[in-house]
Amino acid sequence: MDKVKIGNKQIYQVLDFSNDEDNIDIINNIEHLSISGVQEKLSVVINKGRLVIADRDTQSTHILKTIPSVRTLRYREYIPANENLTMDIAKQVYKIKTADNAIVFFKNSEMAYLTKRFDIDANGNKIMQEDFSSLMQINNPSHNSKYYGSYEDIALLISKYTKATKIELGKFFKLVLFNYLFGNGDAHLKNFSLQITPNLDYVLTPAYDLMNTSLHINDSDFALSDGLSRGLIRSEIYTNTSHPCIEDFIEFGKIIGLLDIQINSLIKPFIQKQDKVYDLCNNSYFDNRLKRMYIRSYEERFSRLIRK
Repeated sequence: MDKVKIGNKQIYQVLDFSNDEDNIDIINNIEHLSISGVQEKLSVVINKGRLVIADRDTQSTHILKTIPSVRTLRYREYIPANENLTMDIAKQVYKIKTADNAIVFFKNSEMAYLTKRFDIDANGNKIMQEDFSSLMQINNPSHNSKYYGSYEDIALLISKYTKATKIELGKFFKLVLFNYLFGNGDAHLKNFSLQITPNLDYVLTPAYDLMNTSLHINDSDFALSDGLSRGLIRSEIYTNTSHPCIEDFIEFGKIIGLLDIQINSLIKPFIQKQDKVYDLCNNSYFDNRLKRMYIRSYEERFSRLIRK
């Protein structure tokens, strides 16, 4: 039986159970974790190389994300493949630190996305962290509250809470640029978090929930209602096309306090065509049609970014 690696562990890629509505362990687990958005998440642990659903008294170490049941989502059966590929591109091509992840299959051959929890330490203890929806103290409990504000607002809080501010702002800048280039229109406040270190410093967590959402829904360039910054003076290209170019991201970098030399270094890999994007896509769990669509999206966003 095939195995797949997640982090430093090898696990069996095919699970011993199916994603079945009659599976009482799954029913209990989902009720315990609740459902975020439209994607069910199961808490799991690794036992002798196999994934096992965690019971209520067991601290989970990994999260299993299933194919969403909402049938209006285009190509929903490939959403796990999309997240796996996009996370791999972020890590391997653009050197963005990401949550460890892998693709696994239920016993009935249904695909699922597996990710290692980075809020649990090696001893099974919870690491304190907060997403930016909490840090902004948004009291409105509505679903849309996580889409309030701008990415500058997140940067201001990074500056407030972190010691190595320029380093953390640089990580954040790369992530915002990556999300634009790879069509992630759902990079909302809850998809960025700060985590405490053993030295009691706050740093950005590894990136998570990265995917090209435009393949599945009609999406906008930015998830947050005020885009990059309310005070951004848009380039002529942005004004005329409603899509930003690299000039706008350079301006955004300056607004959040990055130095010119740092901005130029950070944007360099994004304004160069990356052959490895094609290699990773061609070796992904997409079918041929989705591979073509993903590449087409990358090339379109890339051309938007570099135009003058």
